[in-house]
Amino acid sequence: MKEPGNNWEDGSPERLYVITGGRSGPLVPSGLDLVTLIVAKSGPRPGMQPEHASIMRLCQAPLSVAEISAYLGLPVSVVTVLIDDLLTAGQVLSRAPVARAQLPDLALIEAVIDGLRKL
Repeated sequence: MKEPGNNWEDGSPERLYVITGGRSGPLVPSGLDLVTLIVAKSGPRPGMQPEHASIMRLCQAPLSVAEISAYLGLPVSVVTVLIDDLLTAGQVLSRAPVARAQLPDLALIEAVIDGLRKL
């Protein structure tokens, strides 16, 4: 049983408000979306907010914003605010994911196959 006044749950709105400093989005549009990849430039620094430090540890290899959100168990909106803080401080890099190669036109493939058969 929880004691009155000691209801600090991991997903509580109060905790999320404190984590983001009351912000609901980045201060400057950063273009982050669910598939934007984030990679840390170094490890966490002493005195960092615990959630920032967690992102720095997780992102030693590139991770998407959605993956970071899932690993931390925090809403994407909160994670984008935290990542924006780290981007502004120059502690992480962001990049769009590698675009999936487009399939060649079916007519081109058929023409190549036809040409190979004629050899």
